[in-house]
Amino acid sequence: MAETVFYYDFSSPYAYLAAERISGLFAEAGVAQPEWQPISFGHVLGEIGRTPWSMLNEGPNPGDLEEIQRRAAERGMPDIHYPQGWPVENYSLNPLRAAIYAKESGRVVSFSLACFRQVFAAGRDMSDVDNVLIAAAACELHPKAVLKGIETKSVKEKLRAATDRAVELGLEGIPTVAVGDRLFWGDDRLEEAVEAASRR
Repeated sequence: MAETVFYYDFSSPYAYLAAERISGLFAEAGVAQPEWQPISFGHVLGEIGRTPWSMLNEGPNPGDLEEIQRRAAERGMPDIHYPQGWPVENYSLNPLRAAIYAKESGRVVSFSLACFRQVFAAGRDMSDVDNVLIAAAACELHPKAVLKGIETKSVKEKLRAATDRAVELGLEGIPTVAVGDRLFWGDDRLEEAVEAASRR
């Protein structure tokens, strides 16, 4: 297990914001890059009995949605577009399993960024496996291999183990960067995580 781990799920726009800048922040600080670890945040929520901001009351808080758009605009990113039915109706393990498969072939970062962009820049539903394959193609992963990979027992087990590990660490939300046993939850805490990692 790497000393610094970036935990995320493709359901979170805050994780998307973090994914787009985390590598640059670590590189600028001259700190070793974190391990990218996809997890099933839906399962984490079930384990800890927490309801995320996007599912409270009648749906996502408009203030959060405005803040996400503001951060994206400040960073020169495209406007955020949410898939129809987000965040509940289209939650799927397929993109997470595909990310685990991509990790096995050394392409987890490029696949994850492509997947996040499909979800929040293009507003595509990743419960549709064809959209997962579009993200896979963007980082030169063969569609047939990805389809086979997401059904592989070892891939499913690795996702489950990573998710269990996140629960054991005490993770409550995503994105979270774990620096040793310290957890930095939120896109707005990446700089703190980089600083903590630089001291190790």
